[in-house]
Amino acid sequence: VQLQASGGGLVQAGGSLRLSCAASGRIYSSHAMGWFRQSPGKEREFVGLIRWGAGTTIYADSVKGRFTISRDKAENTVYLQMNSLKPEDTAVYYCGLSPRGASWNDREYTFWGQGTLVTVSS
Repeated sequence: VQLQASGGGLVQAGGSLRLSCAASGRIYSSHAMGWFRQSPGKEREFVGLIRWGAGTTIYADSVKGRFTISRDKAENTVYLQMNSLKPEDTAVYYCGLSPRGASWNDREYTFWGQGTLVTVSS
């Protein structure tokens, strides 16, 4: 499976962006698609995930209520809608696929997109 992330850019605080992650190859119902982010000097952190089959989601506390993950099975694409963006959301955002299902641990994700930069100005 190959993942292609897109949609990053520069936005003012309070603004919105939508990231996309298009997958080539088969995604199974037992899989989960996750979003992670990494800021300079920090470890990659979990943002949220969606269970591919059920469509249920889990979010990190830092983004809960502001970010929404969805998926389009027909397009093999997962989305990260980011609203009310804050400067601390500035990071490179990565999508990943976990063959074992939902996990906060990035080690469970065996396929990764290339990352897309989100910069939130104050």
